[in-house]
Amino acid sequence: MKEENHSLVARKYLLPFILVTSLFFLWGFAHSILDVLNKHFQENLEITRTHSAMIQVMFYLGYFIMAIPAGLFITKHGYRKGVVAGLLLYALGAFLFIPGERMMSFNFFLFSLFVIACGLVFLETAANPYMTELGHKSTAASRLNLAQSFNGLGCICGPLIGGALLFSGDKEPSIALPYTVMGAIVLIVAFIFSKIKLPEINHEDDDDVKHIEVTNVWKDRMFLFGITALFAYEIAEISINSFFINYVVEDNSMNAKDASVLLSFGGLGLFMLGRFAGSWIMSRIDAQKVLFVCGIMTVVSTLAIVLNLGNISKVGLIGVYIFESIMFPTIFALSLRNLGNLTKKASSYLMMTPIGGAVGPLLMGYVADNTSMSFSFMIPFLGFCVVMAYAFTVIKNSSNLELFWMKIAISDNLPYIFFCPREGP
Repeated sequence: MKEENHSLVARKYLLPFILVTSLFFLWGFAHSILDVLNKHFQENLEITRTHSAMIQVMFYLGYFIMAIPAGLFITKHGYRKGVVAGLLLYALGAFLFIPGERMMSFNFFLFSLFVIACGLVFLETAANPYMTELGHKSTAASRLNLAQSFNGLGCICGPLIGGALLFSGDKEPSIALPYTVMGAIVLIVAFIFSKIKLPEINHEDDDDVKHIEVTNVWKDRMFLFGITALFAYEIAEISINSFFINYVVEDNSMNAKDASVLLSFGGLGLFMLGRFAGSWIMSRIDAQKVLFVCGIMTVVSTLAIVLNLGNISKVGLIGVYIFESIMFPTIFALSLRNLGNLTKKASSYLMMTPIGGAVGPLLMGYVADNTSMSFSFMIPFLGFCVVMAYAFTVIKNSSNLELFWMKIAISDNLPYIFFCPREGP
């Protein structure tokens, strides 16, 4: 068991936790519907997989460009105003799909997605670190995983609703409809957040910070490795989501509409359940150990896809969603450990890592167009290797290193090695 028994959320922060958790659903929907748009534009605009990957490129470029401005805004004006600003940008981008549908311009759609992404940067830069602070730091990863589980619920709804509308067989499906509804909902949520008061978290008086003397996060080696691992994870996750439908329909055993349903329930549904389960597990077991085991499993699963092992590869594809589910919030929380009053600034740097979502699909689309869809999974395979290495390094650098290696030496039971109770200071 963990060394101390701390509640997941401090009682005084319960209402802010519930309100901010609702935001995770909104950006989950916005992210996952991209995977349906990818295939839709391939079919209706007759573009290649590499060209359609520009959807992810422009979307995640917004993260890269807006991350630091969002961090500066939130540092100056606080979490609540950061959330409201993000919601307003989100709504603006969603409503731009209305004129975009009339023009049917791929470039205009890309601009609309870019604006939505800029809004999501504000939301994530505010909400992710805020969640890590609503309780004891030992439960930060578990708490963020719980909140991120509702992101998974939004991820399920995105392909499900988007697939039903865009692959319904109609000659002219309304691409603007889901975004118009989404924009209206986001405006309502923005109004609610403009009227409430979220407690600000001050880090300057945090006595638990071990290296508050550090004035530059780039001097922290583990933060550097953490941001690299998060970048690699984004490459892997977004690449798989972007070409999930392509991979499933490649052998003609399923059409695009059914594949989008499979993505919702078989992939992203398990992704959401994995986060709920991960939150529960990490309230009892050290987060870095859980991350390491999940890293091993994603490496094995993607390797099975690369080797094109038939049904085993398809099982591996679904399995990836279970084991990758805890990676983003866990790496995020581990990377912010003990950064104290640098947390907001560090969070803005971490929110630049979704640019991996632009790099990954572009590389994977190029490999797929020039080799095969299965071999293109080499891109996420390499990304998960980096995550696995990061988790191992965090374990190696933990305060109970000596005890950890002792248990490896005396145990022949792998689950016991990585799920042993935490001991030591």
